[in-house]
Amino acid sequence: MALISQRSFQFYSSSTPASRSILMTLSKRLSLISGQRKPQNCSSVAMRMLCFKDKSPYMFCRKNHIRLRIQSLSANESVHLCGDAGSSTKSNNVWMDEQLFFKKLNSLCTSKEIFDFLCSLEVMSDTMASGALQRISEIEVDDSGLKNPEGLLENEVFRALCFQFEFESSKLSNTGLLNALQALVKLRIDPQSTLMVSLLSEGEERLSKGQLTVKNLCVLGESLLELEGSSCATLEQIVNNMQEKDIEKWSPREMVIVYKMLQVIVREGEHHQDLLNRMNNVTLTIVSQLSPKFTSMILNSLVALRQTQAVPLVTTLCKHSVKHIPYFTDDELINVLESFLYFGHREQIFTEALETHVPQSIFTMHPQTVCKVMKYCCRKTILSKPIFDAVAECFISNADRFTTDQIAGCIIPFGTLNYQPPSASSLFRKLEAILHTRFTHFQPHTLLTLLHSCVLTQRYPVNFLPKIFSPYFLQQLQGK
Repeated sequence: MALISQRSFQFYSSSTPASRSILMTLSKRLSLISGQRKPQNCSSVAMRMLCFKDKSPYMFCRKNHIRLRIQSLSANESVHLCGDAGSSTKSNNVWMDEQLFFKKLNSLCTSKEIFDFLCSLEVMSDTMASGALQRISEIEVDDSGLKNPEGLLENEVFRALCFQFEFESSKLSNTGLLNALQALVKLRIDPQSTLMVSLLSEGEERLSKGQLTVKNLCVLGESLLELEGSSCATLEQIVNNMQEKDIEKWSPREMVIVYKMLQVIVREGEHHQDLLNRMNNVTLTIVSQLSPKFTSMILNSLVALRQTQAVPLVTTLCKHSVKHIPYFTDDELINVLESFLYFGHREQIFTEALETHVPQSIFTMHPQTVCKVMKYCCRKTILSKPIFDAVAECFISNADRFTTDQIAGCIIPFGTLNYQPPSASSLFRKLEAILHTRFTHFQPHTLLTLLHSCVLTQRYPVNFLPKIFSPYFLQQLQGK
């Protein structure tokens, strides 16, 4: 009987010395009688490596996670550990330098292109394989989840990669292990699956042994933050490891991730306040390097962590955010405005930047963002005619997009600051039409405040007085 090793994927850990390098080969070992079966290509071998219990290779689970249902290999099939293959394996297989690999990978725009590319290789490092999973997650995941779960999860190359990451997790480099975990979290793979449990357990074991670098710790922490209900104890352990490192050497991304982890583990009191003070001081020196996203995230964390003493940092972030205003997403701008409201901060240059940005972007802004801008102006008593006039025009054209609370949030500041825009007649006609059709949708107290703001602008809601003085409305107002 002959032992035949078919063409297959091979991983080796690029981060370990050559003497300890381990090639992990997803191969098929067949005990064959000569001539009994013909050699098969890479695709068929990969397909055999993953045998599913039923015809469906995936299922949707709670929290929109996806469970890969993988069955053990048959007696004649296995993941084969080749030990230290030295240089001979490299020379005998199709090999690509990692730098060239990632350059090619990042130029690919579909998962099919990525899978075809991977099939052209026989040997890749675990870092390369995990990088491929990360690139797939960037392409295949949007705000609603996986774009094409069936097409991705039925792909034999994807399943082969998952299989090997699961059963060879202890042999992976830190980078390969944690990048794969992060990619699979983004792909919504069920955290209770054996694949995810294997990777998480291995990551936590290396954490407990102090084997992870700052970058590794942050990737693990970011993955845990993505998993709902993840262990605060593990995040606490990551933070404890992080504070032993040199904070001044952290990248902006690493700083942001630690802030986010602290949001989860810090509940009350001054727990980790010494670390926060050090982070706030170092962040002050790297503000100029912060992207719009990181600026918004740090401000959001400072609010959640109640860092009211970090005034110099907040002031600097406010000034820095001015240049980012055109580039903030709706959620990011909301976070920035909310943080300035919380800290009671106001900068004239920030207001001027808003006055330029809002009129240009008002019709593409989310209604909640428009509301937050108006709340900011109202609370800071900023009567900005460019902003108020633009909001009035937006409301007249797009009022149907606004919820009742958002309607109130946009209109009440006009009354509070006693301002009537040039389009006041059209604005209040639109409001009156909405009140006629959606009167019962408003919360009683919100409705009263809205009508009071109309009075402040000398627009008297006489048509609605019978409704607000009706016994039914008064009972609602009293919470009965």
